[in-house]
Amino acid sequence: MHDLTVDSLTTTILDIPLVRPHKFATTSMDAQPLLLVEIRTAGGAIGYGEGVVPGGPWWGGEAVETMQAIIERYLAPVILGRRVDEITAIMLEVERVVAGAQFAKAGVEVALHDAWARALGVPVHVLLGGAYRDGVEVTWALGSAPVETVIAEAEEKLDRKLHHSFKLKMGALDPAEDTDRVIAVAEALRGRAGVRVDINARWDRLTALRYLPKLAAGGIELIEQPTPGEQLDVLAELNAALPIPVMADESVRTPHDAFTVARLRAADVIAVKTTKCGGLARSREVVAVAHAAGLACHGATSIEGPIGTAASIHLACSQPGINFGTELFGPLLFAEELLAEPLRYGDGGVALPTGPGLGVDLDPAAVAAFTRS
Repeated sequence: MHDLTVDSLTTTILDIPLVRPHKFATTSMDAQPLLLVEIRTAGGAIGYGEGVVPGGPWWGGEAVETMQAIIERYLAPVILGRRVDEITAIMLEVERVVAGAQFAKAGVEVALHDAWARALGVPVHVLLGGAYRDGVEVTWALGSAPVETVIAEAEEKLDRKLHHSFKLKMGALDPAEDTDRVIAVAEALRGRAGVRVDINARWDRLTALRYLPKLAAGGIELIEQPTPGEQLDVLAELNAALPIPVMADESVRTPHDAFTVARLRAADVIAVKTTKCGGLARSREVVAVAHAAGLACHGATSIEGPIGTAASIHLACSQPGINFGTELFGPLLFAEELLAEPLRYGDGGVALPTGPGLGVDLDPAAVAAFTRS
């Protein structure tokens, strides 16, 4: 039996260039910073996790720099000397030491799962109850280029059978202009692909009441987080008014958030991110609450690298409650490969990695090349 005692925890910041700029409602990025978390056991098992946020601290108040400081200064002393199979006890102690910081906690929690599973010689999904499917659908996020360019990008993905549904970001432009832009894309893809939108909580109630019905009438299949996350009564009003599903993202980070959304009927779908939920275990709790309430769950992304994406694939393939597809496209947006063998994308989805732990192995040369000096 391997000695499962954690004897080292290290963090490394990487900056990975993207194939094209990725725009959110409030910011844009042409490179994605990742915090790589490495945990080693006395028995020689090595586990990896990622601390990553979508485009910086605008979304959840964390950044790779803050995550690194919290992990090294406050979380490492809690974890060092503990066994990697004590994840529940470790994370309870972590909660007592640091409030919030879910993205940082997710990085160490996934690394603990990876190290434990590798020590056992089993995939991470075994620790989550076992996989019941071997892959998941992946929605592609289209860029913020002119309409013709966006349509061309979508058609290229369709021709190669890489993706069958697409998401457009909204909230950065004038609402009328933004709405016309998105409807034009939906019209061009009608009958060939689903189109959904993410407003990143940027519209107020009146703007949403005015333009969301137009989006629904224009062929949009789902509206993600149109209004601020804390305004659940507004989200519930919008959900009741629309003939298409509303998905809550910024509104749900904890199991209790999921319960409140369900109680208020504020959304039909919950976006589950292993990052914002604080790891795999808390994500499973969010899924369980949603499933019990009859809500669907979507495997969402924080634009993770291959480590974080692999963790989310293991979660999605082991949880029947994640039944509204995923958008685990992060590595496809990266201009450089970090793995010795890439994740397997195709036919509209991504395959569950096989092998022990997360089932992926980092390329040391690539890690060294993109490590922040």
